[in-house]
Amino acid sequence: MKIYEESTAPNARRVRMFLAEKGVSGLEYVHVGLKSGDNISSDFRKKNPLAKIPVLELDNNECISESMAICRYFEALNPENPLMGVSPFEQANIEMWQRRCEISFMNIVGMGFQHSTGYFSDRMNPIKEWGEECLKQAKVFMAFLNDHLKDHQYIAGEAFSVADITAFIAIEFARVVKVRIEDDHIHLLRWYQNIKSRPSAKA
Repeated sequence: MKIYEESTAPNARRVRMFLAEKGVSGLEYVHVGLKSGDNISSDFRKKNPLAKIPVLELDNNECISESMAICRYFEALNPENPLMGVSPFEQANIEMWQRRCEISFMNIVGMGFQHSTGYFSDRMNPIKEWGEECLKQAKVFMAFLNDHLKDHQYIAGEAFSVADITAFIAIEFARVVKVRIEDDHIHLLRWYQNIKSRPSAKA
């Protein structure tokens, strides 16, 4: 199996961290340059018509894109050490927090990066004011997480899950645009340091 990615991109890092937690190895990683536009080539679009990374290519040449779809595939293959829950409630609760962290945080940081830096100005119309607004919203969500973590060890309760991976990668990515955990966000900082100490955070 192959994973097409750029290792520093947040969604690629999210999959790498998930796979490290699951103990999955033996995959071939193929570099796809985002700045150089490798992902918008006609050859890559055959693997993912939306031209996004990462993409998992199976041995039968079937392709799976979207980072959470890739994670769910490996969760099903490797059910031990579950990161997406076991009971119906656990699965729903983790999915709820994963989506909150993705939609209201990780995606917002991504739009803040794209629109405030103009990194992809050759293929999109960056709107600086929208980028600045997105980064403000990201800070609001970080304050929300800090309050939530006052009474929880991890994002979705008392066990590490994919929701923690998404939130951690979003915070790491936010540093690129100078959005960092505030000094008074002591609960979020405690959680962040805990996640950062995991071997998978270096994957």
